[in-house]
Amino acid sequence: MDSFGDVLIGDWHRAAYAAVKAVALFFTAAVAFRLTERRTMAEFAPFDWVAAVAVGALVGRTATATDASWLTGAAALVALLAVHAAVTRLRLLPVISRLVDPPLRILIRDGQVNRRNLRRCGLTEGDLDAVLRQHGHAGPSGVHLAIFEAKGAVSVLPHPDARPPPGGGLPRE
Repeated sequence: MDSFGDVLIGDWHRAAYAAVKAVALFFTAAVAFRLTERRTMAEFAPFDWVAAVAVGALVGRTATATDASWLTGAAALVALLAVHAAVTRLRLLPVISRLVDPPLRILIRDGQVNRRNLRRCGLTEGDLDAVLRQHGHAGPSGVHLAIFEAKGAVSVLPHPDARPPPGGGLPRE
């Protein structure tokens, strides 16, 4: 039976190797990401999230696995980022874009809420109200279009002839 210290500390050689591999994979990922397109978290499409989670899992697993070398992890990392870069460029083709990017959904058109699209997007009316308040609207009546974008953000366009009231139309306390 292992002693309590062995369970907590284990083999310090393996811990040191894991730390060295983690640092090496961190720098490998940093260099690889530097060579690819810059995209902020707010601009992540669903396939970007898959790549980010896969990279994190790959770095974590390779760093702590005794049966995986840095070279194995780096090769998998480079392959994953190459596929991500290829998908990013292939999205310029409409057939690929339809497969990768979710469609735009109209949530409000001329003040009328499309509850079906709201449900399709997994949003409640409370969620929509919060987004409208963030854009300075007290409700849907002054909105020409509210669009659920492919990246998950909601764009709100006021009626072209409408002027927002003082304070953005929000109730005062």
